[in-house]
Amino acid sequence: MASLEQYRAYVAIIEAGSLTGAARQLDCSLQTISRSLIGLEAELGSELIHRTTRRLQPTSVGMAFYERIRTALREIDEASSEVMRGTSEITGLFRVGASVQFAPRYVVPTTTAFMQRHTGVKVDLVLSDALMDLLEHRLDVVVRIGEPASSSLKSSLLAKLRRVVVATPQYLERHGRPAKPDDLRRHSCVVRTSGPEGGEWPLIEKAVVTKISVKGSFRCNDAAAANAAVLQGVGIGLAPLWQVRPEIDQGLLELLLPDHEPPPIPVHAMWAESSVMPLRTRTFVDMLRYRMAGERI
Repeated sequence: MASLEQYRAYVAIIEAGSLTGAARQLDCSLQTISRSLIGLEAELGSELIHRTTRRLQPTSVGMAFYERIRTALREIDEASSEVMRGTSEITGLFRVGASVQFAPRYVVPTTTAFMQRHTGVKVDLVLSDALMDLLEHRLDVVVRIGEPASSSLKSSLLAKLRRVVVATPQYLERHGRPAKPDDLRRHSCVVRTSGPEGGEWPLIEKAVVTKISVKGSFRCNDAAAANAAVLQGVGIGLAPLWQVRPEIDQGLLELLLPDHEPPPIPVHAMWAESSVMPLRTRTFVDMLRYRMAGERI
């Protein structure tokens, strides 16, 4: 089996861009670095670096391997440092991924509290509504809304998001109030084209989820814009409660069909699978779960 020294040598080669640079970085001989690379490739049965007379070029397999072991070596070094210090101090760069609209309200407060508690931590918060790959974006943990799509990641349930049907008082005065889910078929509804349901709203009838086909004159692929259209009285909307709670509290929107609300949407923290969960990841996820448990979402 390949040794830790061979892995360190390989990472140094990639980062230094040459065998000579790696030898200088690790303070060892060029021959030692060369033997480590040859031995590692023989052990794995794959070419990791393509050599030419002028330069070294990682293969696609070699680059992917580098990304994985670089993260592993970083965790090993941090774990070793913690043991040697005899403390559970958390330091270093921590990269967190989350969705654009959800993060400011729920992830950022926890992140700043995490930084205040562990002053040696620096955080990069990466926001995107796309499904981010942890390896590609070098993320330690990502907060995802919805059922986990990948079995290759570890996950922890943080909360369940209530979903509600809403409309403005003005719209209801003009068009009436739906009394049952099927009444939505004759109403103008704001459809989110980017969501998994689209124009098929999953409402509860007699303890069973029933998909109600809705339609309207306004369709949109953005949650914030869809909510804004509902506020303008364009039609009835379906939204996570956390997105429209301020407008409900102010009386700008009214809850409809409260006994027929769709099943809640889970929120998970997800991280790369490993034999040992990194201390800082575990601490951050625990803090997220605790703080979100106290939220009205």
